[in-house]
Amino acid sequence: MEDRSLGAILLENTSLTQEQLDAGLALQKDKGIRLGEALVQLKYLRMEDILKAISIQVGIPYLNKIDPDEVQLELIGNLSINYAKRNEVIPLRKEGDVISVAVANPFDHCILDDLRLFYGTRIRPQIASSYEIISSINIAYNKVSEVGQDKMVGELETENLDSIGQELEEVQDLLESADEAPIIRLVNSLLFRAVKQKASDIHIEPFDKDMIVRFRIDGILYDIMHPPKKAQSAITSRVKVMADLNIAEKRLPQDGRIRIKIAGKDIDIRVSTIPTSHGESVVMRLLDKSQVIKDMASIGLASRIEEQMKELIHRSHGILLVTGPTGSGKTTTLYTALSQINSVDRKIITVEDPVEYQLSGINQIPVNPKIELSFATGLRAILRQDPDVVMVGEIRDHETAEIAIQAALTGHLVFSTLHTNDAASSITRLLDMGIEPFLVSSSVIGIMAQRLVRTVCRNCAQKYVPSEAELQQMKVTLEALKGRKIYKAVGCQTCVQTGYAGRTGIHELLLMNDNIRALIMQGVDASTIKRQVTQGGMKTLREDGVQKVLMGITTLEEIFRVTQDEVVTETVAA
Repeated sequence: MEDRSLGAILLENTSLTQEQLDAGLALQKDKGIRLGEALVQLKYLRMEDILKAISIQVGIPYLNKIDPDEVQLELIGNLSINYAKRNEVIPLRKEGDVISVAVANPFDHCILDDLRLFYGTRIRPQIASSYEIISSINIAYNKVSEVGQDKMVGELETENLDSIGQELEEVQDLLESADEAPIIRLVNSLLFRAVKQKASDIHIEPFDKDMIVRFRIDGILYDIMHPPKKAQSAITSRVKVMADLNIAEKRLPQDGRIRIKIAGKDIDIRVSTIPTSHGESVVMRLLDKSQVIKDMASIGLASRIEEQMKELIHRSHGILLVTGPTGSGKTTTLYTALSQINSVDRKIITVEDPVEYQLSGINQIPVNPKIELSFATGLRAILRQDPDVVMVGEIRDHETAEIAIQAALTGHLVFSTLHTNDAASSITRLLDMGIEPFLVSSSVIGIMAQRLVRTVCRNCAQKYVPSEAELQQMKVTLEALKGRKIYKAVGCQTCVQTGYAGRTGIHELLLMNDNIRALIMQGVDASTIKRQVTQGGMKTLREDGVQKVLMGITTLEEIFRVTQDEVVTETVAA
């Protein structure tokens, strides 16, 4: 009766035909599943259509979207996340003596009875999709964990790392040690804590008498814990098992990958091990794959540079280079540029080492040295795929540079990176690779150098007036400071006593013009080229950084730290 009633509602309120309903009923009988599941499997209807029909059938409101911010956290403080996920239910709000809950299966009355007994009050159910409920559970329970009301988020337990370390005991068998509960809990807790503190890397380093675990947060390494030396083999073995590495091989470097989910976030971890004199050193790089690619403004580009970059990335051909040291955000900048121009009328292909973010609508090729798939061979193959835009992860050698330049000259827009200190040095680096000056001058359309600086924690930042020496270094007068807020880092519980929270970029953008082309043809050095472009109006890295100090975004210490080798060439305007 229930299924026929639901079928009648679907016939009346959706595009479902009688023939499709009959096919759904047949599949339901054959597989022993609900009618709604059968119709969704046959792709006759969406789950949203089924839920709306069930809402009409049982007289329970349907929620198309759950806003996690409206979930009252005190309701879930003592409710197990495992129970919520297993039964696909989340309490939403309490109004008077009634608690509204979202459920995926309103026919399971046991769940509602459990909640009625648990909360000791009336329960008002609402129907929502499994996806909406699970997503809201992940976000809400993560918030509960952040305010210290619950110890469990996802499947990982946030325990005191030192207390786990004390539980570690000497074990005889290495293979057995990887399965011991304290080891598993320690590694899981390290991963959870790293994600929660937004660490980019975890370093597990062996020394003569102890081990050190450090996190890299916003580009700076912090000492986290010192596990006992006797647990070294067990911890290393556990990580290698998770990364599907050979735990018996300790003499050679190894690389692997771990894919896990923490608090609803898909985390991709690149694992690297190297042998040292005191054991294997392990570094894990964490990448949050659920992170959304940002727009140009949000990566820290000044308005003038943002406009110039938008013009460059919409060119039909040429090479756009992004340069800077490792960890300066070059790949993120290129991904942002690609996402800005990604459309159905463009064929975009990348060759990367490795592919860090999956971009919908873009063909991404990972470099694989084991089968001799390098940047050069990958780029050569890409050009036979009729692309409009090509991204090469890095130009490392003459062959890759030569192919990239030929691609730009034959009508392709090419994005790539180089490891140089500033924009002008990239030109001389290409020449040092053996590329002819006329090819560089005719193919390169722009070079952007960048660094990442930490942004001040808004919770504890302290306003202050710079000293005379600092003003001279900034090339700023006291008059220019009027109306400006300059901060110094202090440190609080929110920012883990660092004084900083998050990072942004500082940039310099060299635009190719006739004057620069003439200098390239003359074979001048990088300093001459830099002097020419700064006289032409280009803001250097430090000058862009000082502007961000004057805007209250970062601190002088940060700017001086990442631009130590640079001298400000002109006064920064107020």
